[in-house]
Amino acid sequence: MGVMGVPMSVLIKDAWVVTQNTRREIIKADVYIEDNLITEIGKINVEADYVFKEKNMIVIPGLINTHTHIPMTDLRGLADDVDLEKFLEKMWKLEGQRSRDDFRIGAEMGIKEMLRTGTTTFVDMYSDEDVVAEVAKKMGMRAFLGWAVVDEDITTQEGNPLSNAEKFITAYQNEDLITPLIAPHGVYTCSEETLLKAKEIAERYDTLMTMHVSETRKEVYEHRRKTGKRPVEFLNDIGFLSFRLIAVHLVWLTLNEIRMLAKNGVKVSHNPTSNMKLGNGGSMPLPELVKENVPVTLGTDSAVTNNNLDMFEVMKFAALLHKNERWDASITTAQQIFDMATVVAADALGLKAGRIVENHLADVVIVNGAEPNAQPLRKDTIISNLVYSLNGLNVMATIVNGRIVYDMGNYPET
Repeated sequence: MGVMGVPMSVLIKDAWVVTQNTRREIIKADVYIEDNLITEIGKINVEADYVFKEKNMIVIPGLINTHTHIPMTDLRGLADDVDLEKFLEKMWKLEGQRSRDDFRIGAEMGIKEMLRTGTTTFVDMYSDEDVVAEVAKKMGMRAFLGWAVVDEDITTQEGNPLSNAEKFITAYQNEDLITPLIAPHGVYTCSEETLLKAKEIAERYDTLMTMHVSETRKEVYEHRRKTGKRPVEFLNDIGFLSFRLIAVHLVWLTLNEIRMLAKNGVKVSHNPTSNMKLGNGGSMPLPELVKENVPVTLGTDSAVTNNNLDMFEVMKFAALLHKNERWDASITTAQQIFDMATVVAADALGLKAGRIVENHLADVVIVNGAEPNAQPLRKDTIISNLVYSLNGLNVMATIVNGRIVYDMGNYPET
């Protein structure tokens, strides 16, 4: 076992390497990591500070979770079996009583779970993201942290949410593992003025934005009743839609709205487990979004609406939900879904990651292909097994930015 979380050279010997390169090749090879980059793939005979040489290893790009509320992890199990409206009512009451220490405890739980289950990057939405940033840095996790913004008259934050978000962005804009962004909560908690000020901050500091959009039928029809427009139509008409936006959920969309998202370069986070658990009805129109070339990524949502942070499970649910919804087993493929959790997500975030390719970031996960649920281990079934058969507990080791941050039950000290 190497020293956790410190810079070192790492050699992974004789593994099945899921490259996710342009040809989506899977090869039997060694992988060499130096500093924070994948520097060589092939037959490698060099010394390294740490060597992984177990049999039947599968090396994959680190999974990317594009929607979380990580400080809520310590609330897992406290709001089950209710719809979104009752869930939010319960959560806002609880959140008004929570301290920054509570947020830190939740963040530590959540990041530890993600590292254990093969996630190397996450996109978060919450207040007090500076707490999450410090935990993520200590634990060696790559984090895109969106300070949550709602109208000032309904916030539980101290101070003005927009000002808080701007201060957070300025404080963390030059960090290695931390990328700050702004996160308007939704059309039902943010006025037009708040939304446009949030977009202005994102443009001023050249950051991304993330926001819940059209999650439930009630949200869509209430908004149309109040404004005469569906949420995406409204966001389009006020000039909010942008290539900076990662729109989350998008369960209730029209084809016209999908084309608005495509035209504006919006990226999407699909959260199938959370959507099903909250009984949102229907499902995101994934085939139509893909047809219109809208980048679709995957997210767990919080550990309160999921109830775990395992991206392997999300991949499986994403595939199965649409097969069932459309009465068509071929509507999604394992490769397409695996792409959403790796290359599509990396590109959406502007990360040189999501692939096991030379000179890309060393965000790498080693999966134990010797486990019973990985058998038989064959080149032509590896992608299918990653999506349909394996789970996060098959992960042997997680490497972020060239640092070993999880290895067979060991984590860096926090």
